[in-house]
Amino acid sequence: MFRPTWRQGLGHGLYLGVLGALASVMSGVMATLLWSGPPAWTWALLVVAPLFVGAVTGLLAGRRTGVEVGDCGIRTSSVFDEGLAPWSRVVDLRAERRGRRTVVSVYLDSGASVRLHAPYSGGLFAADPRFELKVFALSHLWRSHRFGGLPG
Repeated sequence: MFRPTWRQGLGHGLYLGVLGALASVMSGVMATLLWSGPPAWTWALLVVAPLFVGAVTGLLAGRRTGVEVGDCGIRTSSVFDEGLAPWSRVVDLRAERRGRRTVVSVYLDSGASVRLHAPYSGGLFAADPRFELKVFALSHLWRSHRFGGLPG
């Protein structure tokens, strides 16, 4: 089972929290322009509450997102979607740069590629110090199922 690290989950959550904080502060500014302004303590709440909710949500969603590797193939799961790529359909598995991240892509016999939700690595919160080991483990499992037996 491969899941995003706690730092990656926190990073996703803080990103969403910053977007929520911007939206709530903009709502507060519009309310101030239309009516009398809210009390001073609410401005801190408009910033801190979305950041906190985003961080907790990111950590919880990171526990739900991941990749499970088994005898039947590679099963991906996220908060909104699940999928299965049987070993018989997987023709290649490799790490690729996508934007500022390095992700694992699985290429199927139909020509389609599936980007796995985990493992991945990037900068700051997206860094995974064990990324190369995880990619090696995935590659080893794919090769053992593809060519039969354990490579040796």
